[in-house]
Amino acid sequence: MQTLLPRLAFAGIGLMGLPMCQRLLAAGFPLVVWNRSPEKCAPLVALGAQQVKTPAALCEQADIILLCLADTQAVQDVMFAPQGIAKTITAKQVLVDLSSIEPAATRAMAQQLLTDSGAHWLDVPVSGGVVGAESGSLAMMAGGEVKALTQVTPVLRHLSQRVTHMGPVGSGQVTKVCNQMLVACNALVIAEVVALAEQAGVDAALLAPALAGGFADSKPLQILAPQMAAGEFEPVKWHVRTLLKDLDMAVKLSQNHISATPMSGLAAQLMRTHAAQGHLASDPATLIKLYSGDR
Repeated sequence: MQTLLPRLAFAGIGLMGLPMCQRLLAAGFPLVVWNRSPEKCAPLVALGAQQVKTPAALCEQADIILLCLADTQAVQDVMFAPQGIAKTITAKQVLVDLSSIEPAATRAMAQQLLTDSGAHWLDVPVSGGVVGAESGSLAMMAGGEVKALTQVTPVLRHLSQRVTHMGPVGSGQVTKVCNQMLVACNALVIAEVVALAEQAGVDAALLAPALAGGFADSKPLQILAPQMAAGEFEPVKWHVRTLLKDLDMAVKLSQNHISATPMSGLAAQLMRTHAAQGHLASDPATLIKLYSGDR
């Protein structure tokens, strides 16, 4: 006898949300979608998704509700506004937040949701970018109850190469902050390296292949260094504002736990300078412009 697939709802059809939803539809999951800008749902509706007008309506036909939103305030609004998910979610449903937001706010919202409705909140931020979302190779770091995570893992397997349970609610977000500290600092150093190589007369386009497989190699190096060397910044695969938001969260988290993060603090200052120069919505490959203004 064929097992019925769980019914899914998804809020946040952006750079990451769109390809994730496309994969879920391709896997045969019934899918209901909502986005603040309704027109962004059109490609999914064309593939068979059902679109609703409010976040609250997502819960009417779903077993699992997934979020992939820009920041903490966006999650707060979608969850707890007058037409928010918290108004209609029940204890039989599970909330999976794929967004990257503040750990303390996650814990507070999860407790409020559990108290008010009995529904469990899983924080499952992702790493791997748009390419990972398209290929289903994201790395997922999860916080929350083991039983709830076990329930949703068969769905998450269609989106990820790995789901790691990091601990109670909020643990996934702490892990993602650590991830972004590494990514952002790496991106800034790569920009320095590309600029220095060029100014010293070395073909910066050869850096990524030359260093591949060595201790200096990384996915950011292989992605960003060729873009920086070529001055190719389109299409935008991820945003400077995202890294800046996450670095600010890292600094705040370190202050809350009295743990020094001087490199991430400096990275946040440099990222903010770059954003203030008109690059808030640009790809992080544009960080090379901090060191080479003629691009």
